[in-house]
Amino acid sequence: MGKVISIANQKGGVGKTTSSINLAASLAAIEHPTLIIDIDPQSNTTSGLGIDTSTVTNSIYEVMIGSAEISDTIRQTELDFLDLVPAHINLVGAEIEMIDREQRERILTKAISELRDKYDFIIIDCPPSLGLLTINALTASDSIVIPVQCEYFALEGLGQLLNTIKIVRQHLNPSLDIEGVVLTMYDTRTRLSNQVADEVKRYFDDRVFKTVIARNVRLAEAPSFGKPALLYDSTSVGAKNYLALAGEIIKRNRKLFKNSPVLTK
Repeated sequence: MGKVISIANQKGGVGKTTSSINLAASLAAIEHPTLIIDIDPQSNTTSGLGIDTSTVTNSIYEVMIGSAEISDTIRQTELDFLDLVPAHINLVGAEIEMIDREQRERILTKAISELRDKYDFIIIDCPPSLGLLTINALTASDSIVIPVQCEYFALEGLGQLLNTIKIVRQHLNPSLDIEGVVLTMYDTRTRLSNQVADEVKRYFDDRVFKTVIARNVRLAEAPSFGKPALLYDSTSVGAKNYLALAGEIIKRNRKLFKNSPVLTK
């Protein structure tokens, strides 16, 4: 039974899609069969993995409105162990079209139930909002990874996200857990990054991952080439950071993955 992890933060520009792409790619590189679901109407995960969104006919949009099965939307990527459920711009209107659907908050839960035995990890890239698409992702997930950028307003809006998680637990998904908080855009040269890191650690304590994602030019360039950092420049700091993050997540789930090569090192 695979683990479903949402990458979510309603604040934009925190490295959410970058984290989704590169965490999924790193898990796949460690030979864990991984599926990444792009449920953000901006479709940046889709294009960031080399898929031209104008060529996408079956996507998560069709799944959410009930006109396609999720198994018919899955595409292979350049990485052997990484598959993608793409998005396109039509997803912008999905929340309105979903309003009259029965159990609309559980559409994604039902859709991915058939895939849990096929993948070790299912990573969901959520939109930068707390609307019905994100609620579907959290309802379908076992846990959530929260990217927090090392900038001035780092904790702004996180109270609202935590309140949404609390509501989802109460009404839709009692087992939803916070997998962890990952610090992104970390710059060791600035006092601000260190101050923000200390503040986030005081706020979240041991839920903060030890791995921090450093500001890295190669990491920022990779999406424009339709590749995760591992394929664009495997020696880059960003690629190494996300491999380390993947290792932490596997260790936190060692009961599920006792034979992981990461755990035997």
